[in-house]
Amino acid sequence: MSGQPMPGPQRPGNPTPINGATIHGILGQRGMRHRWELPLLGFAVALALLAYLLWWFMLFHLFFLEDNVDDGTVLDAAGGYAGQIFVLLMFVPLIFWFARAMEYARLRANAVRMSPNQFPEGYRMLVEAAEQFGLRRVPDAYVVPGSGTINAFAVGHGFRRFVAVYSDLFEVGGEARDPEALRYVISHEVGHHAAGHVSYFRLVFMVVINQIPFLGPALSRSQEYTADNYGYQASPQGALGGMAVLAAGKYLNADVNVNELADRAATEKGFWLHLVNWRSGHPIITWRTHALRDRSRHGALWLRPRLVAYPSTLPPAGSLSGGYPTPGDALGLLAATDRLRPAGTKAQFGRFPGVDYSGQPSIRQVQLSAPLLPGAPAPANPPYGFGPQGPQNPGGPPPVPPNPPYGG
Repeated sequence: MSGQPMPGPQRPGNPTPINGATIHGILGQRGMRHRWELPLLGFAVALALLAYLLWWFMLFHLFFLEDNVDDGTVLDAAGGYAGQIFVLLMFVPLIFWFARAMEYARLRANAVRMSPNQFPEGYRMLVEAAEQFGLRRVPDAYVVPGSGTINAFAVGHGFRRFVAVYSDLFEVGGEARDPEALRYVISHEVGHHAAGHVSYFRLVFMVVINQIPFLGPALSRSQEYTADNYGYQASPQGALGGMAVLAAGKYLNADVNVNELADRAATEKGFWLHLVNWRSGHPIITWRTHALRDRSRHGALWLRPRLVAYPSTLPPAGSLSGGYPTPGDALGLLAATDRLRPAGTKAQFGRFPGVDYSGQPSIRQVQLSAPLLPGAPAPANPPYGFGPQGPQNPGGPPPVPPNPPYGG
């Protein structure tokens, strides 16, 4: 390949406000979206249009009615709280434009840009996701210092799109590395671009709903579930591994049993737990992991999911203390579990670059295994799809039973 742009009809047209960021049009692939996203977005747009209609009405009333000008109402209103809000509404689009321009400039000035020459593996993941999702142009991608933080984000400025990946996501290296988890995270961010989540006009229209408790975060959570669908489509093998990294970090991720993590979405109950989710712009980790494991339905947005694949030996956290084990009971559970634990998996202190783990089960085998000592017999055919066997999107083809413990 010469590296030159594709000629003629092979090259997608430039993105515009009309045709969208992908070849699938301004609404993108609607089947990839969480069922709450478009209804909440429509409500957000309606609120924003109503707010700006009221803004223009009040502006006309304050500045163009002769009586108000004569008696000083304009000056009084402009100096009050309501007047400040009206002035701020006028500048919101400019504030967003300025903030996005500065964020893009900050990355261009300080971050390491991925390219075919620099971090080519991560750049390849980005390009392959962009091609799979139908993006008209490949986003820029930058590596920024993580300093122990696991994160990535997607932003845009004008028609340019870019992704920033914290360096710690690259540090699950060597024999302990989980490249598919990195692919999932990068594809999730590219999915935000494919779904139009970072477009300038969408963010402007979301200003009003973001000021409303619970509704603004709900729209944000629905967008995250949509991006998770894109990430899963690109890397079903890495989706649950990505959740393990987000939950336990870049080393202990290797020892996270995602079945236990996902099942807690259904067993952890109570108003306060739901309140944490309702106030969050991202689905809480347990619910999000459950949604990536159970591909037969959309991720839970308001109320906890109910399906449990492997009942736990421990009572749900937050339940009455009378059901908790005594120290003697817990030691007995540990002894029973140790008798079932495969060789080389007893010490769970993570996996590190440069260490030989060839004699142990793979990271994915540990993560996807059934709990060694479930609280009740596991169902013969739980309604979950694991890895590449699962449907690509909620409501897809019926899943198959999960793998037995450690691939046995």
